[in-house]
Amino acid sequence: MGIEEHLGDNIITASMDKIVSWGRKWSIWPATFGLACCAIEMMATASSRYDFDRLGLIFRSSPRQADLIIVSGRVAYKMAPMVKRIYDQMPNPKWVIAMGDCACSGGLFNVYSIVQGVDKIIPVDIYIPGCPPRPESLIYGIVKLQEKIGKGTIKKEAPPNVLK
Repeated sequence: MGIEEHLGDNIITASMDKIVSWGRKWSIWPATFGLACCAIEMMATASSRYDFDRLGLIFRSSPRQADLIIVSGRVAYKMAPMVKRIYDQMPNPKWVIAMGDCACSGGLFNVYSIVQGVDKIIPVDIYIPGCPPRPESLIYGIVKLQEKIGKGTIKKEAPPNVLK
């Protein structure tokens, strides 16, 4: 006489890691952080036409409530300490999406005042290229991030500090 006979087909077994990963996968809260023209496309993704809410994403205005930061647009060296501070204020686990060519690689702004990729400041999980990328691209990037979170394959390493 085991527990299976008592409960019948009404039992599900899973590891705690799988359950926690499933919960994290479907409850991502991104910080509202737009820097340039890509932020308009990020805002359009949250509108009723694309409906971010169906993926479990609710934009938060406080980094202490967010677990994802979508860096959309170019990052100037003057703004880089604030990006790093917001990232540091986010609770663990936290994820980063670089949205747009400027956030990914500096874009067409190959000048002394623009950081040539936000990965020089904070570790990036998903890169979304385009100038500016369409809302569908951001949704695809979120789905890929959800797949990584579900697998538990995200490893963090500290990027080199370019702010010194």
